[in-house]
Amino acid sequence: MSDSILDSARAFVVRDGRLLERRLFATLFHAAPATGVVDALLGYRNADGGFGHGLEPDKRCPDSLPIDVESAFQTLLAAGAPATGSLVTEACDWLATVAAPDGAVPLSLPVMEAYPRAAHWSEWTYTPGLNPTAGLAGLLHRMGVEHPWLTRATDWCWSALEKGFPDDAHAMSETLVFLEHVPDRDRAEPFAERVGEWLPQLQWYRSDPADPEYGVTPLHLAPHPGSRWRRLFADEVIEGHLDRLAADQRPDGGWAITWEPPGAAATLEYRGVETLRALQVLRAYGRVPSS
Repeated sequence: MSDSILDSARAFVVRDGRLLERRLFATLFHAAPATGVVDALLGYRNADGGFGHGLEPDKRCPDSLPIDVESAFQTLLAAGAPATGSLVTEACDWLATVAAPDGAVPLSLPVMEAYPRAAHWSEWTYTPGLNPTAGLAGLLHRMGVEHPWLTRATDWCWSALEKGFPDDAHAMSETLVFLEHVPDRDRAEPFAERVGEWLPQLQWYRSDPADPEYGVTPLHLAPHPGSRWRRLFADEVIEGHLDRLAADQRPDGGWAITWEPPGAAATLEYRGVETLRALQVLRAYGRVPSS
């Protein structure tokens, strides 16, 4: 069964995925060099050091946006690419240009309004917040990066968390990346100990594997057994979500999405992104083979 999941997914990615997802698949499951992923990622990079061009496929804006920078960092980490050189530091330089004076950044910018985008990409994404500032900071800490913007952003995240956890599961997901990887563990652990009691209150949190609606699940928060947050979920909850994730593979080999991207191409692109995410989670928990 697990071989069938992987073989069908491979066929989907080869047939319908972007070059980026095809190369990432080759790196993750066939030990191809991470340089191929980086080369594909460069097609989304702008002269200002940021990333755009629909790297996150829900908007078709070519200009650099913080959400696309975050997607770039996530891709580099998934591929095991080194964070050295100008690719990451120049992206941080760009983030500093769009950050508020305190270091916080928004998900997107009004420039995207000139291009097709999913309905949920609207004015609320222009407000700086933990989503994505905490996620970006956490990813950079995970990569061992040092940068003046990261110092400011980290200080802002601590200040924001002192006021309370977010009430949205997406923002909490970003917060958990920060709390897992920020170097100041003495400061992080008291927050980490309170996460479990806060989860049931979150908007868009989907704890029930049988719930077919869009949402953030335990597998988004603990995508591998070694995650700092795996302890928050009972074994039967994780197993139930793994069963559901495997069962959600479509007949064409890919995974569906539960929202409306701006067009047919974006839909296929996001399905490729979600297919790679599903495969990485299923492999991490031993549900599909490594190659």
